[in-house]
Amino acid sequence: MQITDTAICLTVDDVPASASFLTRHFGYTEAMAADGFASLSHPDAPNVVFHRRGLEVLPEGFRDRPADGVILAFVVSDLHKEYERLCAEGVTITLEPREEPWGERLFMVADPNGVAIELVEWAEENGNESANVAP
Repeated sequence: MQITDTAICLTVDDVPASASFLTRHFGYTEAMAADGFASLSHPDAPNVVFHRRGLEVLPEGFRDRPADGVILAFVVSDLHKEYERLCAEGVTITLEPREEPWGERLFMVADPNGVAIELVEWAEENGNESANVAP
């Protein structure tokens, strides 16, 4: 099998709201859109597709399921900078910056439909770790 591209497809109630959130705050661009559908692309991340809940092109068992329990995780090079930027842009932080015992630094936001977005930065393995990510 040869995979030529990757997309994460999420079912939400308000497609334009989720699409606008990713374009405004995360640098995605709209590749195509129709009623109940938006396909977004990013040069450094997987494509994201939003479907409106109840859309008939979805299999019957999936039509009314929200994107619940799914987390879009983006690894970034400067977590503190991204935290400051998103705060300045008025994005609600749903999980404040923290560091996990296994070396993952992260914080989370949610789009207008409640899609969880996690920003992650890994602690340096050589013990020369940068300062705490909390502001």
